Amino acid sequence: MEAPAVNFTFLLFVLLVVTALFWVAERLVFKPRRVQAAHAAQAALRARRDELARQGIAPDPTLSDERIAAAGDALARQPWWLEWTAGLFPVIAVVFALRSFVAEPFKIPSGSMESTLVPGDLILVNKFAYGVRLPLLYTRLTAGRAPQRGDVIVFRLPKDPSIDYIKRIVGLPGDTVSYENKHLVINGVAVPERPDGEWFDPNSMVYYKRYLETLGSHVHAILINPQSPPYVIGGPENFPGRDRCTYDALGFVCKVPPGEYFVMGDNRDNSLDSRYWGFVPARNIAGPAFVVWMNFTAPSNIGLIH
Repeated sequence: MEAPAVNFTFLLFVLLVVTALFWVAERLVFKPRRVQAAHAAQAALRARRDELARQGIAPDPTLSDERIAAAGDALARQPWWLEWTAGLFPVIAVVFALRSFVAEPFKIPSGSMESTLVPGDLILVNKFAYGVRLPLLYTRLTAGRAPQRGDVIVFRLPKDPSIDYIKRIVGLPGDTVSYENKHLVINGVAVPERPDGEWFDPNSMVYYKRYLETLGSHVHAILINPQSPPYVIGGPENFPGRDRCTYDALGFVCKVPPGEYFVMGDNRDNSLDSRYWGFVPARNIAGPAFVVWMNFTAPSNIGLIH
């Protein structure tokens, strides 16, 4: 996801707090007051009916048991503004908990992960696989498993945490990652790949070479544009840990710092990734993307993410 977005988690948290305050006030203040007023009104109506009966006056139809009960119900009924605040709290609490601790939805806006993920894919990210974290604070509550080489992850861009990105992990903490002449090498061992036909990009009207790459236990497709240079001219940014990388006309070699990860897009010649803006701290990782649950323009892409 290479696009800035409103921090929906923060907005949802604010909404959760506001509705929670109204929900508590409803339980402790507003509802008891309404119930008390309803009981008082019903008692007054019954007293009036009894007084009329004592005076021998014919019963007033408006003072029947049904009418008195209806009058009490009307006074005890929750007003509309509480229905849209306190009444929404349980729903918002469930949504917030699911997004924070179970699975969070994202939308793919760009082609940096083609052909694995395409623009318009609606994906889900596992929020507990790497350990449950507190929303907004990102403090780890449970251990979970460590991210693995080949995992497709959603993370907050290190230079601008308001932006969510999605890439594939190619380098773990301590790894030496080399990408020269468009061949990926990890710790001196070439990453296996084999040709798998071509991929046509209708936007650029370019045919890409498609390969099946094996990273750890993950076998996935990558795209290579034979017409693109091995490295985009202009060089990398001055990111933290830049001194751990060397660049030349053929590509780069980077030593991944402890507690950080090196990520790349599957569309290797059309991805702004760790080659350009640096390493991803573990704290920035939201979780692994595991399924495309909908794509309205490309439904054939629905399924598990590899």
